[in-house]
Amino acid sequence: MQVFSNRILSKQLLWGLSVLGEFGYWKSLVGGILSPRVPVLSYVPKHRQLPPRVLPVTTAWKGIESILSDLIARFDIGTGRCLEFGVEYGYSTAALSCFFDTVTGVDTFLGDKHTQDNRDIFAETSNRLSDFDNIQLIRSDYRDWTAKDHSFYDLIHVDIIHTYADTFACGLWSSRHSQCVLFHDTESFPAVRRAVIDIARQTNKRFYNFEESNGLGILV
Repeated sequence: MQVFSNRILSKQLLWGLSVLGEFGYWKSLVGGILSPRVPVLSYVPKHRQLPPRVLPVTTAWKGIESILSDLIARFDIGTGRCLEFGVEYGYSTAALSCFFDTVTGVDTFLGDKHTQDNRDIFAETSNRLSDFDNIQLIRSDYRDWTAKDHSFYDLIHVDIIHTYADTFACGLWSSRHSQCVLFHDTESFPAVRRAVIDIARQTNKRFYNFEESNGLGILV
């Protein structure tokens, strides 16, 4: 019981530290008291199946690849175009490429304050995904990309720096340019979860949450 309590306290402490200095997060939290409540619906997959191509790399995304086919079928998502903000080592990119005709991966490939690896990994990831003909990697900040891209996608995956302001800005653009948006780390970063709630409120989309693998927010 004591070990369990310590784990809960440790998680709460990490959550608190991750939002220190996040003015947008706290403003949203206070403002949300008077705003209409956004229900967070639990996402429980009806079936799980590994895609045919899974990269042998360490990733916090592991487990999510097994629900992609269920998710696409349940929400009747098109399988033409997919856009991903936050590629890193390419695990999620490779998994998504099994379900979409084209996947465009946008990343600076330099890491951020929430990643453990801040090396330049563009060449490494490009080489790892070189056999995936339907994947195109673009070295760019999400802000530069969204400023010039006016097209529409079937699905967009957001896994960028886990701040409220960045997640909200990138996520709001994504929700207006796709049928479905996925947000990683809704369980491990409260700022991400809060941003998704606010985007759902502003766009009138439903917010489903898959609790495993650090959390996956689904806006449809």
